[in-house]
Order: sequence, then structure tokens, then C-alpha cells
Amino acid sequence: MASPHADAQAEKGRLLEEQDDESSSSELSGVRTAVASPINRLASIDIEGINDVDIEKEATNTQERPQKNGAKLVAWITVNTLATIGIIFTNKAIFSDPSFQRSQVSFASFHFFVTSLTLFILSRPQLGMFTPEPVRISTLLPLAVAMSLNVILPNASLQFSSVTFYQLARILLTPTVALINYIFYNTSIPRLAGYALIPACFGVGIVSYYDSRAPANPKVTSTSFVGVIFAFSGVLASSLYTVWVSSYQKSLKLNSMQLLYNQAPVGGVLLLYIVPWTDNFWSVNHASLSKWMLILLSGCFASLINLSQFFIIGGAGPVSSTVVGHLKTCAIVTLGWITSGRSVGDKSIFGILLAIAGIIA
Repeated sequence: MASPHADAQAEKGRLLEEQDDESSSSELSGVRTAVASPINRLASIDIEGINDVDIEKEATNTQERPQKNGAKLVAWITVNTLATIGIIFTNKAIFSDPSFQRSQVSFASFHFFVTSLTLFILSRPQLGMFTPEPVRISTLLPLAVAMSLNVILPNASLQFSSVTFYQLARILLTPTVALINYIFYNTSIPRLAGYALIPACFGVGIVSYYDSRAPANPKVTSTSFVGVIFAFSGVLASSLYTVWVSSYQKSLKLNSMQLLYNQAPVGGVLLLYIVPWTDNFWSVNHASLSKWMLILLSGCFASLINLSQFFIIGGAGPVSSTVVGHLKTCAIVTLGWITSGRSVGDKSIFGILLAIAGIIA
């Protein structure tokens, strides 16, 4: 039988447990209230109206973004096309002047330095178009030599050739690059693409034959045998340069802008050592102010070409960039034909159409 003292202790323990249970229930209820209050307040807001506004804004931004990007891409394509056409006809006017016929190397060096300045500006943190990556000069020397020949020989061709032949000869770059890749790197192109290059090569051959013949009308612009040699030599140098650029980019792990940023100043300085042995500065002293303005304009065109090409490849990809190249070829050939003074019945027009059909196919 339990003593009265034990019963009192048991009753006291039961009361303490009940108080603890009530306290725990009160605390839990407070936590639930605290959590529920913000949720209830949030639920009282017109969430549906806010979501409608946000969705409408996002939809508007989504629609405007492609339109802005598309308009910007079209603008850069237009700039690139006009600058390419402008630089060819500007250089043709410069080299037609006897004062600049022996200034090919210094002119190429000038373009390299303009390109270097343009890339330096684009690489600044304020613009951040690309991040420069240093490369040893000795590593870049072979590529800089190829780059120099890639500019000098086509410029020399432009001096002794018509604009139409100059541009059509550049079509041979594609089959020549494909041949070099196949011989040295065992890389082939699709068979159908190879078949499409055959009429392009025949077309260039036809234009080479008829455009280099002495025209009956002295006002008609034609191509000399020296111009043909320079053109084909330029195609070989440009093809080798194109293959090497791809190889250097892979081995050095650089993009096109980073590689050009390193090699352009090297090429410009390298040509300065050759200028005293090749160029004639005495005749340049007699050049008119308008010719010097054309040289400045040519440098501006070169900068615009490099800048716009960067945005075209970045915004549309290499395939669209190739399409833009075909567009420029057609435009330059057409304008070159119009300014050459040749008639529509000239036999070389068949070669022009055949070559253009080959690159478009």
C-alpha cells in the first residue's frame, strides 16, 4: 500500500508533464502562426496580375531580341560588303597611279599596322571583343611571311589586271586549299563539292584567256600576262596562308582574332626591312593629296572589313560568312565588268557566268 507522501509526489509529476505539454503545444502553434502569416499576406496580393505583366514583358523582350540581333547582323553584312568593294576599287585607283606602282610592300605594311591598331582597340577591357594571348615571335615568323605574300601578290595582280579577273581568280582559292589539304593532310572534301569546283576552274580559265588578250578598244580594261602570273601566285600564297592559319589556331589554341592580333604587327615590321629594296619613294613624293586620301580611305576599309567579319562569324557562323563571300564576289565582278568598258557580247562573259555558277552550286 502506497504512502500518502508517494501519492503526493506522483500527482506533482503528472501536473508538471501536463504543463510541459501545454507549453510545447503553445510554441508549436506560435511557429505555425509565424509561418502562415507571411504566406497569408503573400496570398492576399494579386499574384495573377503580376505574373501577367512579367510574362508580357518577357514575351516582348524575346520578340525584340532576335529582331535587334538580325538587324545588327544585316548591318554588319552590309558594312563588310561595301568595305570589300570599296577597298578593291580604291586600291585599283591607287595602283593605277605611276607614283604608287612600286609601293606594294609599304602599302601592305601600312595595312598590317592599321589592322594591328584596330585589333588593339577591340581587345581593350572597355570593349572586350577578345582577350589577347601572347605568342613567341619566332613561332609566328613563317605565318607572317605567308601573310605578307597573301597581301603583296594580290595587290600586284590588281595593278596589272582588271577588277573582274582579279576577283574571279580568287575563286581558285577553294580548290587550291582543298588540294593542299588532300596532299599534305590527307583531308578530302565531299565529292559533290569537288564536282562543283570543276566548272568554276574552267570559268576562270576562260576569263584568263579572253581578258588577257589585247582589246580592240583601247578604253577597255584588260589583264596583262604579268597580272595573270601575279594572280595565280597570289592564289597559291593565299591558299597556303589559309591552311596554315587553321593549323596555327589548332596548335596554339587561339581564335582568329587572337592569332591575327599577334601576327599582324610581326608582318608589318618584317615588311619594313624589305621596303628599301623594293619600293620607290622618290616617285611617291610627287603624289597628289587626293591619292593620299585614298590611301587613308583604304586603311579605314581594311579596319571595317576585319571588324565586320568578326561580328558576321560570331553572329551567323562560318557558313553564312561564306555566303556573304559569294555575295561580294558577284557584286565585285558585276561592278568590275560595268567599269571595264566591255560589251555584253564579249566572250569572257561565258567564263564569268560559269565560274560564278560553280561557287554558288
